[in-house]
Amino acid sequence: MTGRVGIGYDLHPFAAGAERDLVLGGVRFAGERGLSGHSDADVVAHAVADAMLGAAGLGDLGAHFSDQDERWAGADSLDLLSRVAGLVSGRGYHLANADCTVVGERPRIAPMRDEMMRRLTEAAGGPVHVKATRPERMGALGREEGIACMAVVLLEAAPA
Repeated sequence: MTGRVGIGYDLHPFAAGAERDLVLGGVRFAGERGLSGHSDADVVAHAVADAMLGAAGLGDLGAHFSDQDERWAGADSLDLLSRVAGLVSGRGYHLANADCTVVGERPRIAPMRDEMMRRLTEAAGGPVHVKATRPERMGALGREEGIACMAVVLLEAAPA
């Protein structure tokens, strides 16, 4: 088999108060309420990382970077994604492409999309495409209780 597919999903609630920056795809969204989480709570980087780990048969993000381990408190999720790319490479694969969809009422992703894709692509070691959709005020995400991201990746065997 030369290719493997993985699916990732992550969801974080908004943090109480305004003490935390919102980080999505490695980009800080000025003036937006941040997400709650052990690391920087970047749902986009987390979803891509989980998809890559799953495709390589390496478990999930929590197995490698536990929220019970203080070493990862406040961690930069692009650094975690880069580490995942290294783990995947160790298994003989590289990222052929990733596609992810951010789900939330806010913020508007379009103005920062290119920068998000650039940073994610650099960290993941292969092209990452980002798009977004609004939940149209339905459910917890529609009530602006948090943000989610879904990702699918294709890994290819590294050339021999």
